[in-house]
Amino acid sequence: MQTTQSIDGKHEKSAAAFQRANKVLVGGVNSPVRAFTGVGGNPLLIAKAFDSKIVDLDGNEYIDYVGSYGPAILGHADKGVVMAIHKAILHGTSYGAPTQMESTLAERIVDAVDSIEKVRFTNSGTEAVMTAIRIARGATGRSKIVKFVGGYHGHSDALLVEAGSGATTLGVPSSKGVPEGATADTLLVNYNDTAALAELFAEYPGQIAAVLVEPVAGNMGVVPPADGFLQSLRDQCDSGGALLIFDEVMTGFRLAWGGAQQLFGIRPDITTLGKVIGGGMPVGAVGGREDVMDHLAPVGGVYQAGTLSGNPAAMSAGIATLDEIQSDADFYTRLEEISASLEAGLVKAADRAGVLDKICINRVGSMLCCFFTPGPVTDYQTAKQSNLDAFAKWFHAMLAGEIYLPPSQFEAIFVSITHTPKDVQATCAAAERAFSAAGKFFN
Repeated sequence: MQTTQSIDGKHEKSAAAFQRANKVLVGGVNSPVRAFTGVGGNPLLIAKAFDSKIVDLDGNEYIDYVGSYGPAILGHADKGVVMAIHKAILHGTSYGAPTQMESTLAERIVDAVDSIEKVRFTNSGTEAVMTAIRIARGATGRSKIVKFVGGYHGHSDALLVEAGSGATTLGVPSSKGVPEGATADTLLVNYNDTAALAELFAEYPGQIAAVLVEPVAGNMGVVPPADGFLQSLRDQCDSGGALLIFDEVMTGFRLAWGGAQQLFGIRPDITTLGKVIGGGMPVGAVGGREDVMDHLAPVGGVYQAGTLSGNPAAMSAGIATLDEIQSDADFYTRLEEISASLEAGLVKAADRAGVLDKICINRVGSMLCCFFTPGPVTDYQTAKQSNLDAFAKWFHAMLAGEIYLPPSQFEAIFVSITHTPKDVQATCAAAERAFSAAGKFFN
C-alpha cells in the first residue's frame, strides 16, 4: 500500500496543519477514517466547500464525492440551508427547552416515511441506533439483537462486534475497551443470508428483540440487498415476534423521499435517521409506530435524553433541506441521472484502462462504490476480497486529478444534486488515468 504522500508546494499548508493537529488531536483527527490510514499519506485539511467542490488549505479545488459522508445531498453551503441556520442561531443556539422547530421537522419526517408515526431526535446516528435497540428490548422484553457482519451502526459497545468463522456466531468485541458482556447478546449473520437468519430464530426462540439492518449496506462499500432479502427479514421478524429496525442514517431521504423502505416496499417497525435530515448539522432521529415509540420516557419506561437534542440549528437546517428537496418534483430523477452517468463513465474508464474485469462497481441511487475485486460483492466477506493496494494507488491518482473520494475501500461515494455533467466528465477522465496507474497493483 502507498504509505507516503509527497509534500510539495501544492500541499504544504495541509501538511503543516496536520502536524499541528497531531500534537493536540488523537491521530490528528476526530474520526479515524479521516487520517488516511486506509490509503496512506497525509490527509488534506479543508478550508471551505461550495456546491460539488471542496477546497483545501492550500487553495486546491477538488470535485467532492465524500459529501460529509452523506448529508450534503444539496451540495455544500446551500444558500437556503445556510440562511436557515443563520436565522435560527441569531435567537440562540440551544435552550434546553422545547421549540416548534422540533415538531416541524418531525412532521416532515412523519409525512414522508410511512412507517413512522412518532419521532425522537438525538445528536448522532450512533445515539439513534442505540436508542432504537433499547426501545426494541423494552417493547419486547427480550435481550438479543441480530446485526449483519460488516454493517456499521455507530460506535456503541453492543454493536462493535465482528463474526467468527461460522456464518452465525455470538459477537465478540472488535474494539479494545468493549467488555465481552456488552456484546454477549449481539448475534451476527452475513448480509443477504436469509437462511442463516432463520437458523438464529430457531436457535433462540422467543429471545430475539430485533433485527438491525442497513437496507442498503453503506459501510462495507455499497452492497444492495438481494432480491427478497428485506422481505425475508420482515417475514422472519413477524413470525419470530421480533421488531425490524432499518438503519437509514445513510439512506434516509437520499435514495428516495421515503427512504430505502419506500424504494424496496418494506415497512420496518423502527427507523433510524441522520445525515440528510440535519443538512450537515449534528443530528439523529429514531422513529416508528406510536405503540412502539411510546415505550420511551416520559411516556414509557425506556429512558433516553440529550441536552442538545432537537437544537434550533440542526432543526432549522433539516427543515430547510427537506423543504428544498420536496419543492423539486424532479429532484430524485435528476439525482439518479447524474449518478447513473457517473457509474457508466467509470465503467467505460475502467474498460479503456484494461481493468474492467478486475473491479466491481455497485450503485444504488446516489450511493456508489468501486470495489477493486472482480466481484460480485454481495456481503462483507466478498467486499474484503478487494485489492487494497490497488485501491490506494487509485485513490491517490484520483486526488492528483483533483477528485476527492472517501479514503477507504469500504466507504460509499456520494453524489449531490450539484454535481454537473462537467464534473462527471472530469471525474471519469481522471478515473481512466487512475485505473491505468493502479493496474500494476492488481494480482
